[in-house]
Amino acid sequence: MPSLTWLGHASWQLKTSQHTLLIDPFLDDSPTAPIKAKDVAADFILVSHGHFDHVADAAKIANRTGATVVSNYEITTWLAKNHGVKNTVGGNLGGAANLAFGRVKLTLAFHSSSLPDGSNGGNPCGFLLKLTSGESIYFACDTGLFGDMAHIGSGGLDVAVLPIGDLFTMGPDDALEAVKLLKPKKVIPSHYNTWPPIAQDANNWAERVRAQTKAEPVVVSPGQTITF
Repeated sequence: MPSLTWLGHASWQLKTSQHTLLIDPFLDDSPTAPIKAKDVAADFILVSHGHFDHVADAAKIANRTGATVVSNYEITTWLAKNHGVKNTVGGNLGGAANLAFGRVKLTLAFHSSSLPDGSNGGNPCGFLLKLTSGESIYFACDTGLFGDMAHIGSGGLDVAVLPIGDLFTMGPDDALEAVKLLKPKKVIPSHYNTWPPIAQDANNWAERVRAQTKAEPVVVSPGQTITF
């Protein structure tokens, strides 16, 4: 049974029966991360875009564990050239790859993606995962609301992870509309309460989701794990 652990901010750890995935690892400099980069395991690291609070620890974890980094072509090339990351899968929006844990597609995301040194970070993305055990998981990552979320959810979603922090991403109102488009079985808020500018009441948002959709909202604290 897969499990999902919030590592604070927009960082997640997804464990399947055989593999451990990290999404946007930002641990050492995060005020809410329950674990440091040196202590986390990974077989695959998914990086949605180039901003520091998403790519910060990807290289050090990949180089220590030998994990494969999955991202857009520009980011994987940058990680290989500038940080010595050996195992990468670089794609682009709409493209997908079959990997040991299942299939991953890079989905549209409305955001920006410059890398910490100012390099071109390519197109930002979300991730649509179909695990070998059958579950479908959508990480919207950093994005605004967009109508094609209805298409992303059309194949059925067991879990959607959505940002609710506002200012840099969707806020609670637009994230609620995203749930209506995606129609997931469960939805988990992300990218909030790391710093005061993105402080939100996730439990209030969950009540609205429960009242206005059929999705089951699941609010977790950093370090908390859910299974599905």
